[in-house]
Amino acid sequence: MSSLINQAFKKAKSENRPALLTYTVAGDNTKKKSLEILKSISKYADICELGFPHNTPIADGGQIQTSAYRAIKNGVKINDVFSIVENFKRSKRTKPIILMGYYNMIFQYNENKFLKKCKNVKVDGLIVVDLPYPENKKFAAKCKKNKVNFIQLVSPTTSHFRLKKIIKDSHDMIYYISMLSTTGGKLKVSPKKILKRYSRIKKQDKSKNIVIGFGITEKTIKSLKKADGLVVGSAICREISSSIKKRQNPVTNVTNIVKRLKNKIK
Repeated sequence: MSSLINQAFKKAKSENRPALLTYTVAGDNTKKKSLEILKSISKYADICELGFPHNTPIADGGQIQTSAYRAIKNGVKINDVFSIVENFKRSKRTKPIILMGYYNMIFQYNENKFLKKCKNVKVDGLIVVDLPYPENKKFAAKCKKNKVNFIQLVSPTTSHFRLKKIIKDSHDMIYYISMLSTTGGKLKVSPKKILKRYSRIKKQDKSKNIVIGFGITEKTIKSLKKADGLVVGSAICREISSSIKKRQNPVTNVTNIVKRLKNKIK
């Protein structure tokens, strides 16, 4: 049976649009609110990415770091992230959820224990930002055994030779980092150029689902709708921050953003 991740892309393709992927930090701004946001935005998002709050992020820009610090301040630990996923999956069984984090955290938790936990709470995929190919081959194989998709990352500087190998070894989704910067930066490269590079990657194997992340906002999302999927994270984290500041309900405000994003790519 095909994975929930694959099914989400199939559904989006049948509706002639890219899949919409959202990213939030687990436990921002509280465990309860984080789960409420996740449940609410999943009405419009095709795939939900949930980040482990981390105090030394490598790829995350200011907006996501602020979210992570809030969650850490609220005492959110790895097991809390799993319990958010478990709760979410109780009512949203068919909505794919991807966890995103750093290898150091998985290593300290214990690889096998971590993957067993992922399997038990029904995590669909895993992005490990600082575990590149080919160092991730062994871990990716373990993920596959546990029915968890390991999501490979590729970037504008990935060589053609490496790209071929990564795509061949990848599971149901590949994440293309659109530009060399941290998340939430302004789109420094024109959408046209991003799509040109993207189509070169896509040509390697048309059957693979390749999403674009970094720099995607309400302003830029429409111009990238030729991709299989688009990831929006910083714009959502920014909205949570601004809602807290204004003492408004982040659930409502974030859901409205995700709804608007979805309408732009229909």
